This record gives sequence, C-alpha cells and structure tokens, in this order.
Amino acid sequence: METAPSAREVLHDRSIVLLLVTVIASTMATVCQATALGKQVYDLTGRELDLGLLGLAEFTPAFVLVAVTGHIADRYDRRRVAMIGLAGELATTLGLGLYTATKPTSVAPIFLLILAFGVARAFVAPASRSLPADIATPRALPRLVAMNSATWQTGTIIGPIIAGFLYVGNPAWPYLATAALVGVAIVAMGFVRAPRLIEKTTAAASKREGARAAFAGLRVIRDSPLLLGAISLDLFAVLFGGAVALLPAIAKDRLGVGAIGLGWLRAAGGIGAAATALALTSRPLVRAIGKTLFGVVALFGAATIVLGVTRSYVVAFIALGVLSAADAISVFIRATLVPLVTPESARGRVLAVENVFIGASNELGAFESGVAGQLLGVSWAVALGGAATLVVAGLWTVLFPALRRVDHFGNLTPSIPP
Repeated sequence: METAPSAREVLHDRSIVLLLVTVIASTMATVCQATALGKQVYDLTGRELDLGLLGLAEFTPAFVLVAVTGHIADRYDRRRVAMIGLAGELATTLGLGLYTATKPTSVAPIFLLILAFGVARAFVAPASRSLPADIATPRALPRLVAMNSATWQTGTIIGPIIAGFLYVGNPAWPYLATAALVGVAIVAMGFVRAPRLIEKTTAAASKREGARAAFAGLRVIRDSPLLLGAISLDLFAVLFGGAVALLPAIAKDRLGVGAIGLGWLRAAGGIGAAATALALTSRPLVRAIGKTLFGVVALFGAATIVLGVTRSYVVAFIALGVLSAADAISVFIRATLVPLVTPESARGRVLAVENVFIGASNELGAFESGVAGQLLGVSWAVALGGAATLVVAGLWTVLFPALRRVDHFGNLTPSIPP
C-alpha cells in the first residue's frame, strides 16, 4: 500500500498553506467575535436565554438557505463563493463594532446584525469546507484534515484570549480585530488555486439544475448509513452538550471571573483540542475509526457533566480541555469520512446540509442550553446535557452498526452520484 505523504510534503503545495492561513484567520475572527458577543449580551441583559438566542440567530439563515448555499458551492468557483461570504461577514462585524462604540443599551440591533452574519456564514461554510478535498489527493486528505483541524483549534485558543484583553480596554475593539482577521482570510483565499477540480465541479453541477439538484445533498445523506450516522451523531451529541454557550454565565455567576477569565476558559477548549489535533497531524488515526468515534462522544458527555457540577476554575478549565480534545477527534473522523463517501459532484450540497446539522448542534444547541439554563439554572442545564450526550452515544451504536464497524479510511468509497 502506498504510504501517505508527510506533513512536509503536503505543505509544499502553496494552495494548502494559503488555505490553512485562511482557516486560522477566519477561526480567530469567529471565536473572538463570539467571545465578545457573549460577554456583551450577558452584561446588557443578565439572561441566559439571550445567550441561546444568539445561537438561534446565527443558525436560522443556514437552515433556511441550505438548498441554495450547497447548490451554489457546487455550481460556482468555491473560492469566490467563500470570499464573497467572508466579505459579508466583514461588513456585519464592522456594523457590530460601530454599534458597540455608541455604548448601546439594547440588544435588538445586535441580533439583527447576527442574522446578517449568519446569512454570510451560510455561504462560506459549504464552499470553504469543500476545498480541502478539492485541493488534496485522497491519499493526502487525512493528513490535511488533521492539519486543518490543528490550525482551526489554534485559532480557537488565540481568538478568545484576544477578545478578553481587548474587551477590557474597550468593548468595540474585539470587533475591529475580528474585521482585520477576516480581511486577512479574504486575501489568502484569493490566492488559493484548484482550477482542475473547480472546472470539473462547475461542469458537473451545470447538468443538474433545479430543485432536484439543490436537495441532492439530503438524498445522498439519507441513502448512506455512514453519512447519516456520523452527521446525526454530532447533531444530537452537541445539541445536548452545548455548554460553551453558557460560559459567560458560568464564568460570572459560578466561577466569579470577568472578561479575561472568560477568555481563558474559552481558550482552554482550544488548548485541549489543539494538542489533540497536533497529535493527529503527526500520527493520524487509521484504525478502529467507528469505535473511537463513539468512545470520544461519550467522553465529551462525561466531561460536560463535570463542567456543570464544579465551582472550581481549575476543574472547569480541565473539563473544557478534555471535552474539546474529545470533540477534536470526532471532528477529525467526520471531516475525513464525509468527503471520502460523498460524490465530488454533490460535495458542496452534502456539506451544506452537514453545515445545517453542525449549526443545529452548535448554534441551536446554544439556544437549547440558554432555554435550559433560564429554566433549570446553569449547573443543571449543563450536567443534564452531558448525561443526554452519553445516552445518544449508546443509542447510536445500536442504530448505526455500519458506522461502528468502520475500521480504517482506506476502504471508504463514494456513494452512487445523485
């Protein structure tokens, strides 16, 4: 069997390096903005529910536009689609910064701007997430996915720390930093090259116009037990275990820390995940893929329970590192598996649907956590969510035996094209 290329060999491709620059810049921007938003909204209202509504506002556009965004990612140059979407993110971030500079007392304009941000993000996600498989060969894809994950996790460490320190200086400053980082991502994306695959994608998509093509992603996922099992597992596990959305309330009310302490808490998740992603970069997971996936989801749930019951900052920091490390392995498995079993001609549409599932698990999960936190209190909401994640992990091992039996990525092949 031909060996996979080393990390050094993969990085010889300039487009891969530029793609990784885009990933770290856009991730730092997104997490920096999310940290500042959570702190600002909770300071203004003091309601856990509003933290959940932020997630709902960002998720709704991805859900409503799923058929459109995936179809566009398959029909047009994915780099340009991502760049246009990033430009939309830049505009809304500048709007948030300008509004924050007026020392606002109402959160309504913030929610409207986040809705607009969600629209832009809905177009960025399927286009940008299709690019690793467009640029790398199937042999190099697991290595690139691990590198991509390590880069993304590095951004999740740096972004919240930047937000915490800048927010103390002026609540508008994190948004200005976010805008600058998005600008870097746009420039780097503009120099990414994958001409052969983009021409192939455009030619294939042009033969599949209309509503049937737009919803092809749903059919491909429905007809593949591996895709349906992996994507739905993430949906329900993180939907119930979305404790990160409540971190502003946890930091302020249970742990007694301010913006800088909150920034480090969010960074704790990035530290655990980045360490795991770096390990996967040097030694990608190659065996017992399915069993590992279910095991790390269960670990994610257990660490979430610990986060919910503790009042110790140190224990909370460690719990966040552990649950994020588990999530990093889950993300690596899904990010490698999904492109390998998806026809290239439908990849954008499948990833657009997966993006809705991810949005449902993250942003809608944030909404669920906000509602639960408002009704039950932060501690009960987080702990019960972690317990529900453990139940999901056990149930999915029974419902999707094909996913549990996946041993290594080498035997995975695309589904029949729609």
